[in-house]
Amino acid sequence: MFTPLVLLIGSFVFTIAASMFPNLQDFMLLGVPCVIASAVLLLRALRRSKQDRKKFIIVDGSNVMHWKTGAPDIRAVREVVDELRLRGYAPGVVFDANAGYLLAGRYQHDKAFGCQLDLPVDQVMVVPKGNPADPYILQSARDYGGPIVSRDQFRDWVEAHPEIREPGHLVKGGYRNGKLWLDIKTEAMT
Repeated sequence: MFTPLVLLIGSFVFTIAASMFPNLQDFMLLGVPCVIASAVLLLRALRRSKQDRKKFIIVDGSNVMHWKTGAPDIRAVREVVDELRLRGYAPGVVFDANAGYLLAGRYQHDKAFGCQLDLPVDQVMVVPKGNPADPYILQSARDYGGPIVSRDQFRDWVEAHPEIREPGHLVKGGYRNGKLWLDIKTEAMT
């Protein structure tokens, strides 16, 4: 964020100087676009630093899609994603390779699920065919330092991922009387 700020100040000073001296006015043609470009870079850096402060949380999409009625339903995953956003989290969703077949009768990739969940493609993962999603979910949670939304206990993976035992690492949830509930103790910091 320091570099875009320096570029903005330098471009602004350059443009002001060019406007004050008649023999340098041609340099304003260069100075004004530089001020605009550096302002855009600064705004992007500010937005990126705000995103970096978000608390990440991983959603076991193949587990959550069964929460509402027991049958696969993408709306359950969408409701969980929306609720997590409202609470200040940046959700990432991981699906088994067969999730698309269960939901739509055909394979669906990251981008298709991202569109359905209103998430960028880099926040959605469909694991490769023949691989269980659990290791991807657990490693993503470890990499991003966030909890996991799932009813799965991940018992087969406790030895490799002892953080599963930590209170709050696994976030339970479901539907009671048609209303979503999540067992999250705190709101994410934004």
